Amino acid sequence: MVRPYAVTRGRTKPSSSTEELDLLATVAATGRPAPPKADLSVQHRRLIVSVTGQSRPVAEVAAELNLPVGVARVLLGDLLDHGLVTVRPPLAKATAATESLLKEVINGLRAL
Repeated sequence: MVRPYAVTRGRTKPSSSTEELDLLATVAATGRPAPPKADLSVQHRRLIVSVTGQSRPVAEVAAELNLPVGVARVLLGDLLDHGLVTVRPPLAKATAATESLLKEVINGLRAL
């Protein structure tokens, strides 16, 4: 068991904008090779593998890797700084499906 502060090298906040790494923001690997100056830990590499080939929310990635969300955000911030992942903000509430829309879709499918 490694302490969270050891995984993040004592950092508690990501170097990137904390708003950018919202819990519902989706993260995807860019597929670029790691730059020579990047000092990536095993946890960094596990994060990259977790988001390779699919976009996933920050909270889901943290849960899958059994990392505290704060630790995952710090590590994802490192990967973002090196250009190894991209982050998309969560959808605005206005663009998310509403309950009434979902009910209409279900009723339409039932009518088929």
